[in-house]
Amino acid sequence: MKELMLGNQAVARGLWQAGCRVVSSYPGTPSTEITEYASGYPEVYTEWAPNEKVAYEVAMGAAIGGARALCAMKHVGLNVAADPLFTTAYTGVGGGMVAAVADDPGMHSSQNEQDSRRYAVAAKLPMLEPADSQECASYTAEAFRLSEEYDTPVLLRLSTRVSHSQSLVELEERQEPPLRDYQKDPGKYVMMPANAKKRRVTVEERMAALARLAEVTTLNRVEEGSDRRVGVITAGICYQYVREAMPDAPVLKLGLLNPLPVELIRRFAATVDEVVVAEELDPVIQSHCAAIGVKVRGKELFGAIGELSQNLIRQKLLGQGPAPGCAYPGELPVRPPALCPGCPHRGLFYTLHKMGLTVFGDIGCYTLGALPPLAAMDTTLCMGASVSGLHGFLKARGAEAAKKAVAVIGDSTFVHSGITGLINTVYNRGLSTVVILDNSITGMTGHQENPSTGRDIRHQPAPRLSLEETCRAAGVEKVLVADPGDLKAISAAVQEALDHQGPAVVIARRPCILLKGVERRPALWVEEERCVGCRACMTIGCPAISFRDKKARIDQTLCVGCGLCAGLCGKTAIKEGETS
Repeated sequence: MKELMLGNQAVARGLWQAGCRVVSSYPGTPSTEITEYASGYPEVYTEWAPNEKVAYEVAMGAAIGGARALCAMKHVGLNVAADPLFTTAYTGVGGGMVAAVADDPGMHSSQNEQDSRRYAVAAKLPMLEPADSQECASYTAEAFRLSEEYDTPVLLRLSTRVSHSQSLVELEERQEPPLRDYQKDPGKYVMMPANAKKRRVTVEERMAALARLAEVTTLNRVEEGSDRRVGVITAGICYQYVREAMPDAPVLKLGLLNPLPVELIRRFAATVDEVVVAEELDPVIQSHCAAIGVKVRGKELFGAIGELSQNLIRQKLLGQGPAPGCAYPGELPVRPPALCPGCPHRGLFYTLHKMGLTVFGDIGCYTLGALPPLAAMDTTLCMGASVSGLHGFLKARGAEAAKKAVAVIGDSTFVHSGITGLINTVYNRGLSTVVILDNSITGMTGHQENPSTGRDIRHQPAPRLSLEETCRAAGVEKVLVADPGDLKAISAAVQEALDHQGPAVVIARRPCILLKGVERRPALWVEEERCVGCRACMTIGCPAISFRDKKARIDQTLCVGCGLCAGLCGKTAIKEGETS
């Protein structure tokens, strides 16, 4: 039986079919759905961890305990997990250990465009890369098998297009591999220098064995073609682009991305007039080909920025335009992202902008507060950087700057990596004001629970981390809670924190308007006779408000009745209740 599945859904199906017992992850687009779908299988223990490092370590602990385990993350999450990642290449595993990492070429939902294949090479770990949902399922199972056979964690590389596209998957029954015995072995798992030096030799021996596998594994295959003028070496989603754009071209499709084969590539190159590498982001395959003496083209044609496409490949390799039916009839209208109508963060960012503050920002849906007209964010680097960055900024600029600067960070992000920055601020006598935007959920990635929500991955009651008590335990004496929907209250709280001679925290608490059970009041409307066109209501950047004929308009299908705009209207033109 077959089922149409997202790539991420197929990874979840694959790990279930392979007998995986433990999944620990931190949500991050485009990887989030792997763990969400896995949580639907009762045989698999799943959890949301506070961050990717913790998730990787939980999965590794389960593998040492003899179980098959997986953690999933996006590419920047792999940065957070890199510390244990590199060391586990030395220790090896007990049961199978797979780390699924989803890259984001084109930066659809990310702050950078890094290539996770570099991690596989640097950490000396095998990496598989599926090209469709069927391969997502089968490669996941194969990753567990290789992990156990070669005693190593295995990286499974996805991309936005593979993770979020759909194709058919052959459904199989679940295997039930027995829990492997745990053997106490400090020489294998205790990476003090004397042991690590011995395990370093094991790493090289393993990579040599995997290099031999790369020459013969069915993960790497040659697909013959009738037009031998150009042969293409490719992997992942780029394989789909190549097959669609050049159906008659010979293709070497790589599924094992580290280590890469040598003789297989040379043999393939000998059968065609020219070899082109189609890969997104870094020239990983292209550089390997050059190193083994195979002349190829790749980045000279496609560049190293953004995504490839069927049309781009047709243009660069065939000199042809889009195939019939594969081109948009015209330019698509631009739709800039915006905070949702009724978003609890809008009132806070309006206040921060009005107060003229320097704002160190963080990663979350609230990052959109940087856009006009709110324009209330000066920096965004990575998870937790707002708290640490503001501390450094104030150490450089002094106490006067502390009166006009704050850090903003979401509740989930604070748990992820903001707590340590706050501890550092207190310990080193900082003066930072930190605003925690507590919307009671991990909003940006689609409403996943976190330790501060009081619910687990299956939305069942769980111990709740108190943000207030955590801040006080870190040594913050001034901790305030205010509703960002009440402009006077949130403004007063921020000012009180700025006036405090020491670290202060403001918890801006109001649940995400999209959460189930959150009250949505009747939509507001504009009394045209009172509206003078001052555009004060436009300063909050609500998508429900527009201007036509010099008058404000409120879209009744979008407005959730938060009332923020009404509080800004000096002419009381914005009304609640029935329209006249």
